[in-house]
Amino acid sequence: MTCAPPALWVVGVLAWERYAPSGTQLIQLLAATPAIACAGTGHRRGVVVGGACALFALYPLGGVGAYEDLGSRAGTCLAILSVVVAGYLAAGRRARLTHELVRVREVAAVTQRALLRPPPARAGEFTLAAGHLSASRHAALGGDLYDAVPTAYGLRLVIGDVRGHGLPAVATVAALLGTFREAAHDEPDLAGVLRRLERGLERHLSGTGCRDAGVEPLAEEFVTVLLLEARADGSFAALNCGHPWPYHLAPAAARAGPVAEAEPLPPLGLFPLPVPLPRPSVLPLPPGDVLLLHTDGAEDARDAAGGAFDLAGALREVLAPGPADSGEGRAPDPAHPAEVVHRVRAALLRHSGGRLSDDVALFAVRRERGHGPPGEPGRECGKASCTAGNRRPPCGPADRRRPCAGAAPERRTAAP
Repeated sequence: MTCAPPALWVVGVLAWERYAPSGTQLIQLLAATPAIACAGTGHRRGVVVGGACALFALYPLGGVGAYEDLGSRAGTCLAILSVVVAGYLAAGRRARLTHELVRVREVAAVTQRALLRPPPARAGEFTLAAGHLSASRHAALGGDLYDAVPTAYGLRLVIGDVRGHGLPAVATVAALLGTFREAAHDEPDLAGVLRRLERGLERHLSGTGCRDAGVEPLAEEFVTVLLLEARADGSFAALNCGHPWPYHLAPAAARAGPVAEAEPLPPLGLFPLPVPLPRPSVLPLPPGDVLLLHTDGAEDARDAAGGAFDLAGALREVLAPGPADSGEGRAPDPAHPAEVVHRVRAALLRHSGGRLSDDVALFAVRRERGHGPPGEPGRECGKASCTAGNRRPPCGPADRRRPCAGAAPERRTAAP
């Protein structure tokens, strides 16, 4: 394919000169052959091949009256060589810019994965999955945030939505996620984590954090936040600051609906948090059920006619079994968190035609059946494969003789 565009151009010029009526001479168009090769292939090799084709094409044109003298041929040859040199330099610059763009995209992708990292596939008795859709084309980050941190106090989750888009929103997301990942390990209760998030947002919006990030803070910026913490009975404690409540999926009853809870607190950044904070709400999660956390972009997605996306209806369709797997003859588990996120994403894109007006974040967590105390991943044993965030299944009873690496340090003795 490298030789095709210039070769076709040369053949066309030759055919015109041989079979067109006399008096129409387009031999000078051979000088455009290297430029066509540069535009069509973008490679320096294509430019050289195009120039060679044009130069060799001058030989069969020796019988043309206008090119019987050496001067006419020399002028055309010089024109071809000039275009070859210019095209070669342009193709080289294009190759360097393309390579630089690829490297920049690779660095951006790594940075995006480090900032909005995927949650651990397994944490204690919970299975997790998350997904994100950006309203900005070619952008993997926006104003939405989520994370899951297994801690000594239990599994802690956060999902939030920053007002606005662009670099200021991304800088705020980075500041809040950094604060959450530190506070989740330090604060013994969920209220302490929320107050740390409030202080972190205040520092960021005061100007210091924004100047360090190289962006200007938005006026009246605020963040909706939903914090969850796994409890000993498998339920979740929740503190909500202006964020949509999650949806509860009960696969056994083929039922999906929003969690009916109290009025949330105001979003962070609008008003100071009350003192004292209200008691966290309790979200029951029986074994096998799923909680789907989401941002308001999921419910605000519109189709071409302006109709809103029916998230509850989409979740009910998610619980319907899919087609059997052709390799193993089994249908995929519709209530698996990864499958829930995948199907909701697909339904959102179908409904909106791929044109979202706001970023969308989805975070699904399922409580598995037949496991030990939740929220303390890795305490069943001391193997690294059972520590928080690892994707391997829990260890067996024989491995529980040793304390987990995530547990408090203690004196180790030989196993009996």
